[in-house]
Amino acid sequence: MHMAPQVTNYQCPACTGPLRFAGESGQIECEHCGTQYETGVIEQIYADKEQAAASAGTEPRWDTSMAGSGWGEEEASHMRGYSCPSCAAEIICDDTTAATSCLYCGNPTVVPGQFSGQLKPDYVIPFKLDKNHAIEALKKHYSKKKFLPKSFADANHLEEIKGVYVPFWLYDADTDAYMRFRATKMRSYTRGDYRITETDHYRVVREGTVAFAKVPVDASTKMPDAHMDAVEPYEYAELREFSSAYLPGFFADKYDQDAEACSKRANERITVSTEDAFTATAVGYTSLTREYSNIQLKRGDVRYAMLPVWMLSTKWKDKNFLFAMNGQTGKLIGDLPVDWQLFWMWFAGIFAVSMTVFSLIAVFLL
Repeated sequence: MHMAPQVTNYQCPACTGPLRFAGESGQIECEHCGTQYETGVIEQIYADKEQAAASAGTEPRWDTSMAGSGWGEEEASHMRGYSCPSCAAEIICDDTTAATSCLYCGNPTVVPGQFSGQLKPDYVIPFKLDKNHAIEALKKHYSKKKFLPKSFADANHLEEIKGVYVPFWLYDADTDAYMRFRATKMRSYTRGDYRITETDHYRVVREGTVAFAKVPVDASTKMPDAHMDAVEPYEYAELREFSSAYLPGFFADKYDQDAEACSKRANERITVSTEDAFTATAVGYTSLTREYSNIQLKRGDVRYAMLPVWMLSTKWKDKNFLFAMNGQTGKLIGDLPVDWQLFWMWFAGIFAVSMTVFSLIAVFLL
């Protein structure tokens, strides 16, 4: 009986180049970068890869059964919905709040309508800071921007700041992590006429479990993820059971991505945070190179929450700029334009002064 030949090809963990067994050293050696490995190390690396591949796709899904609940008939009757014909954003508020412009594009025309469905949030963090705090924070932010257009920083724009409850899915998870690194410690010293450098090589392993509670992912595609990441963190000790009593005077963005759609980003945030936490424990080395990482998520519950943000959206030269401030902690982020005419005037002034100084120095030297 003829058996098909079995060929095993290994790639270098450092550069992905082909590996070969070097008989003279008794180790596995990369033909490209020259890095040498013990045979047991390479076997373990590929065994880990096979195990990770075998377990991929078999992990349980997030449990979203506890995320949100149905609105009561009385609560829903006092809610109103607004939609923007310009950017298609949808917001909700109580029936005492009037919408004058879109939160995201600044369009002054919003179309009122009857509130419709979706889930009622489980939690809310009430606004702790009022509009005056947001205005002062924005003025302070503006004051540091030398080339901010005057029309953008005008006070009438500040009055358009609106408080909005942004929808978030909160994910609980545990992670089992195994990470392996290649590390070196180097020391140099002088002996006679020679400068000697000694390098010690290490195999560093980190293994353990990390628990995550309420990892936030915003559920609105209209809200830039970078803005929401930048205004974190929120203090979850102030989470309250949701009640529409927190809404008067504020808006609430309607989520347009469910918990399952947002789970990929939650997975990524948890994985990256786990890897960063484990990497941070490998200290005292001259160099540290990740060789292998296997993060297994044990997905838990998902809850639905409304978190407070002060927002300003305004236009300058037909471009939208969005400012956001954490309504609980005051942390802010903003897209700010540059008045290039002012910039070039300033640059020309600096250039003129520099040339004058240079000319005086040249005359003095001559």
